[in-house]
Amino acid sequence: MKVCPYIEASFQIIGKKWNGQLIHYLSLCNNYTVHFSDIKRDLSGITSRALSLKLTELVENKLVDKIVEIGSPVIISYRLTEKGIALADSLKPIQDWARVYMDVDISMESEEKENDEQ
Repeated sequence: MKVCPYIEASFQIIGKKWNGQLIHYLSLCNNYTVHFSDIKRDLSGITSRALSLKLTELVENKLVDKIVEIGSPVIISYRLTEKGIALADSLKPIQDWARVYMDVDISMESEEKENDEQ
Protein backbone atom coordinates (compact mmCIF):
# COMPACT_ATOMS: atom_id res chain seq x y z
CA MET A 1 0.00 0.00 0.00
CA LYS A 2 1.28 3.47 -0.87
CA VAL A 3 0.95 6.61 1.21
CA CYS A 4 -1.51 9.14 -0.16
CA PRO A 5 0.52 11.62 -2.23
CA TYR A 6 -1.64 14.52 -0.96
CA ILE A 7 -0.92 13.66 2.69
CA GLU A 8 2.76 13.24 1.86
CA ALA A 9 2.93 16.60 0.06
CA SER A 10 1.06 18.34 2.89
CA PHE A 11 3.38 17.01 5.55
CA GLN A 12 6.42 18.03 3.52
CA ILE A 13 5.28 21.58 4.34
CA ILE A 14 3.64 21.40 7.78
CA GLY A 15 5.97 18.70 9.05
CA LYS A 16 8.97 20.99 8.91
CA LYS A 17 9.94 22.67 12.15
CA TRP A 18 8.04 25.91 12.79
CA ASN A 19 5.88 25.81 9.63
CA GLY A 20 2.73 24.46 11.27
CA GLN A 21 3.18 26.77 14.23
CA LEU A 22 3.63 29.79 11.97
CA ILE A 23 0.50 28.95 9.98
CA HIS A 24 -1.46 28.51 13.22
CA TYR A 25 -0.02 31.72 14.70
CA LEU A 26 -0.97 33.76 11.63
CA SER A 27 -4.47 32.27 11.73
CA LEU A 28 -4.93 33.80 15.19
CA CYS A 29 -3.85 37.30 14.12
CA ASN A 30 -6.21 40.10 13.17
CA ASN A 31 -6.85 39.87 9.40
CA TYR A 32 -4.37 36.96 9.36
CA THR A 33 -1.64 39.61 9.25
CA VAL A 34 1.28 40.30 11.58
CA HIS A 35 4.61 42.13 11.65
CA PHE A 36 7.84 40.15 11.62
CA SER A 37 8.85 41.63 14.99
CA ASP A 38 5.60 40.45 16.61
CA ILE A 39 6.15 36.89 15.41
CA LYS A 40 9.71 36.98 16.70
CA ARG A 41 8.51 38.27 20.08
CA ASP A 42 5.68 35.75 20.46
CA LEU A 43 7.37 32.58 19.16
CA SER A 44 10.13 32.04 21.66
CA GLY A 45 12.92 29.75 20.60
CA ILE A 46 13.17 30.73 16.95
CA THR A 47 16.06 32.88 15.76
CA SER A 48 15.48 35.84 13.45
CA ARG A 49 17.37 34.03 10.68
CA ALA A 50 15.33 30.83 11.04
CA LEU A 51 12.09 32.83 11.15
CA SER A 52 13.07 34.69 7.99
CA LEU A 53 13.91 31.42 6.20
CA LYS A 54 10.66 29.76 7.30
CA LEU A 55 8.54 32.72 6.25
CA THR A 56 10.31 32.78 2.88
CA GLU A 57 9.52 29.08 2.47
CA LEU A 58 5.84 29.71 3.27
CA VAL A 59 5.79 32.60 0.78
CA GLU A 60 7.31 30.33 -1.89
CA ASN A 61 4.58 27.75 -1.18
CA LYS A 62 1.97 30.53 -1.62
CA LEU A 63 0.67 30.06 1.92
CA VAL A 64 1.77 33.51 3.07
CA ASP A 65 2.14 36.90 1.39
CA LYS A 66 4.99 39.22 2.34
CA ILE A 67 3.91 42.84 2.59
CA VAL A 68 6.60 45.54 2.49
CA GLU A 69 5.57 49.07 3.46
CA ILE A 70 8.17 51.55 2.24
CA GLY A 71 8.98 54.26 4.70
CA SER A 72 11.30 55.05 7.53
CA PRO A 73 11.57 52.47 8.90
CA VAL A 74 10.52 49.85 6.36
CA ILE A 75 7.70 47.75 7.83
CA ILE A 76 7.46 44.08 6.88
CA SER A 77 4.28 42.13 7.56
CA TYR A 78 3.10 38.66 6.65
CA ARG A 79 -0.46 37.60 5.81
CA LEU A 80 -2.00 34.21 5.22
CA THR A 81 -3.22 33.70 1.67
CA GLU A 82 -6.51 31.97 0.89
CA LYS A 83 -4.48 28.76 0.54
CA GLY A 84 -2.84 29.40 3.92
CA ILE A 85 -6.19 30.06 5.61
CA ALA A 86 -7.52 26.78 4.23
CA LEU A 87 -4.47 24.97 5.63
CA ALA A 88 -4.91 26.68 9.01
CA ASP A 89 -8.55 25.56 9.06
CA SER A 90 -7.45 21.99 8.35
CA LEU A 91 -5.18 22.10 11.42
CA LYS A 92 -8.11 22.75 13.79
CA PRO A 93 -9.17 19.06 13.95
CA ILE A 94 -5.56 18.16 14.78
CA GLN A 95 -5.64 20.73 17.56
CA ASP A 96 -8.90 19.21 18.85
CA TRP A 97 -7.35 15.74 18.75
CA ALA A 98 -4.29 16.98 20.66
CA ARG A 99 -6.50 18.52 23.37
CA VAL A 100 -7.98 15.08 24.00
CA TYR A 101 -4.96 12.81 23.55
CA MET A 102 -1.79 14.83 24.19
CA ASP A 103 -0.34 15.77 27.56
CA VAL A 104 0.27 19.49 27.09
CA ASP A 105 1.16 22.17 29.62
CA ILE A 106 -2.20 23.83 30.23
CA SER A 107 -0.64 27.32 30.44
CA MET A 108 0.01 27.08 26.67
CA GLU A 109 -3.69 26.42 26.06
CA SER A 110 -4.72 29.35 28.27
CA GLU A 111 -2.58 31.71 26.22
CA GLU A 112 -4.04 30.28 23.02
CA LYS A 113 -7.63 30.79 24.23
CA GLU A 114 -6.79 34.40 25.10
CA ASN A 115 -5.49 34.88 21.54
CA ASP A 116 -8.60 33.21 20.08
CA GLU A 117 -10.83 35.64 21.99
CA GLN A 118 -9.01 38.76 20.69
